[in-house]
Amino acid sequence: MMSVRVRFAPSPTGYLHIGGVRTALYSWLWARKHGGEFVLRIEDTDAARSTQEAVDVILESMRWLGLDWDEGPEVGGPHAPYFQTEREALYAEWAEKLIASGHAYRCWATKEEIQAQREAYEQGRGGKKGFKFRSPWRDRTDGDPSQPHVVRFKAPREGKTGWTDLVYGDVAYPNKEQQDFVLIRENGLPLYNFGCFVDDLTMGITLVTRGDDHLVNTPMQLMLYDAVGAERPQFAHLPMVLDASGKKLSKRSPGVGVAVLDYRDGGYLPAGVLNYLARLGWSHGDEELFTLEELIAKFDWKGVGKTGSRWDKKKLAHVQGHHLRSQDDATLAKLVTPFLAERGVEVAADDARLVNAIAPVKLRATTLIDLAEGLDYLFRPDAEIAPENDKAAKHLKPATAPYLEKVLEVVRATEPFTAEALAGPIESWVEAEELKMGKVAQPVRVAITGRTRSPGLFETLELVGKEASIARLEQALERARAAE
Repeated sequence: MMSVRVRFAPSPTGYLHIGGVRTALYSWLWARKHGGEFVLRIEDTDAARSTQEAVDVILESMRWLGLDWDEGPEVGGPHAPYFQTEREALYAEWAEKLIASGHAYRCWATKEEIQAQREAYEQGRGGKKGFKFRSPWRDRTDGDPSQPHVVRFKAPREGKTGWTDLVYGDVAYPNKEQQDFVLIRENGLPLYNFGCFVDDLTMGITLVTRGDDHLVNTPMQLMLYDAVGAERPQFAHLPMVLDASGKKLSKRSPGVGVAVLDYRDGGYLPAGVLNYLARLGWSHGDEELFTLEELIAKFDWKGVGKTGSRWDKKKLAHVQGHHLRSQDDATLAKLVTPFLAERGVEVAADDARLVNAIAPVKLRATTLIDLAEGLDYLFRPDAEIAPENDKAAKHLKPATAPYLEKVLEVVRATEPFTAEALAGPIESWVEAEELKMGKVAQPVRVAITGRTRSPGLFETLELVGKEASIARLEQALERARAAE
């Protein structure tokens, strides 16, 4: 069996699209499953839009996700260079081979000549649909190579070109629908199909994975493989990732981040993002939750569907929350400290209070931002703790002052200061007064955290500590008494 070699070939013209990452992920999983190589190649021939900044974003995004590459930028490899703009000589070499073998030709047709042929076609057919440029240079050799020209492939006009796609099955296109497509522009740079062909061939790529919008490009690339007598790679074309309305997911899709680093900055874990992306178009029975190791072991092309998959924020949150809660507390403490710092809270990742607080807080968290929001009150100066909004402030009023007074009394008297030791006297008092625990707990929770949501009340008091709990209850009691 031939060694598996796959590639991911993004264009550095902006952010790395989350849908593109799914393509990379499927290729990466296939390579890792079969002990193959994953190649990262940068298709930067669009000089007007390609930037170094976009290249940096691609590499940073891939590193954050943990999708390491065996060959490509920064790591090198035997098939370098891995930027298309550095491979011009190779494209020219292969174009010359095709010309010499009679499968390609130089074309000096001008834009005006192409337009005239198009207009004649439209007048004769009564429409633009189906126009194929037929170059007068297809069988001529009297042009001047020193003059500006393109190189075109001499496409067959009879029969069909087809393949067995790993997702779509048998696919074929009539050759009569294909024109003599351009391989090399006047500026010497390859067009997409020729660049992909040369790179995939010379890099030994055995499987090409990409979106199904490239189905129409595949016949052109297969014609090129056949023309040079090379073995064709396999192809797997993936249906589009759609937004909630069923349209192609884009930066205009409401409420959805399409750039990978949006998820990093939003406090998502790579494991959660990759798990969700893997399931977005692939299934393995009814299973929803996978570690990366499980995805490597279980991924196959039979499980990839032929219809587009809609982005579901609720499912993403479910998967992400599972992976966050699956992390050990010490690891989450390290991951959450940058998000605490963004909120103005500086705390060491190995601070015992932080590590001990993770377990109860992560039960309510989906992202690291949620986790930071649930932790920051532990480390803020007591004087900064105040109701975060009007809803919270309503719990500090004269009617709740007696509850705060009683809890303050218990807090002062309790030793050792543990959740268990606090629960007994407070719950006994609530029962004796025939009160509901929630009626007492909410004003105390607002006093201690400034919020109406937190882990269990007694656990929260223990995490904050006795001294800080006393200070916060005292200042909340003053607010309650002074409230109108």
